[in-house]
Amino acid sequence: MDSPPNSPQDSQPAVPDAAGEASREPILTLPVALTAYIVLLAVIHLRVLLPPELENWTIDVFGFIPKRYDASLLNLQIPGGAGAKVWTFVTYSLLHANLTHLGFNVLWLLPFGSALARRFGAVRFFVFMAVTAAAGALAHLVTHEHAVAPMIGASASVSGAMAAAIRFAFVRGSFLSFSRSDADTAAKVPALPLSRALRDGRVLGFLAVWFGVNIIFGVGAIGVDAETTSVAWQAHIGGFFAGLLLFALFDPVPRVRSDAADASSQDVSDRI
Repeated sequence: MDSPPNSPQDSQPAVPDAAGEASREPILTLPVALTAYIVLLAVIHLRVLLPPELENWTIDVFGFIPKRYDASLLNLQIPGGAGAKVWTFVTYSLLHANLTHLGFNVLWLLPFGSALARRFGAVRFFVFMAVTAAAGALAHLVTHEHAVAPMIGASASVSGAMAAAIRFAFVRGSFLSFSRSDADTAAKVPALPLSRALRDGRVLGFLAVWFGVNIIFGVGAIGVDAETTSVAWQAHIGGFFAGLLLFALFDPVPRVRSDAADASSQDVSDRI
């Protein structure tokens, strides 16, 4: 039997339509590359659900262990063999000690990594994260030549992303500018030449705070051994310098002349 024309059933189709429109609203506003990177970190972190002996083996094989490169210890048996001497320069950055460790790195990645992923595109972004991770591992190796505790964490790469982002973050229209454009436009403003960036008071202020926090407190990649847990702040600095200095090799946005960069970098903050 048909329902009367004015029955409640006749007014219901409009509700699903509205719900359908709401469901089509974007859930994530992050770039695809950064979203994929964060999901990768989260999936890999599920290793904590493994039995303790298997989890420890995973850290030994994929964590960065400076002792692995000690030529004087030819008989030292570390899981992973010769191959681990190569891949652990990057794979250590995909492992985290706990959810707090992972969450803190992701938190810093949201603003800086988002801008960088939009600017670089997926391929450049992933290669950049790998290169800065390797730079962090190298800095840790140089300063911890005989360390046995595995180093893990994405902090060197996060630091590299932050360093690269400040090359354009304060330019008018960028994401730390008072006259910010939309996210995609903000990520594509011409970057300051390194020499110009290092004369910008806002960049210098950012550098001072960042180095102060890392040296005094240190946040990020840590040793896993409960008795030797420490902050690998040297790795952060290695990744940071790599990001700052190598940014131009990855940047697809055309450079501008120094005088044009000076003009474009002026922001409302200059008048406050």
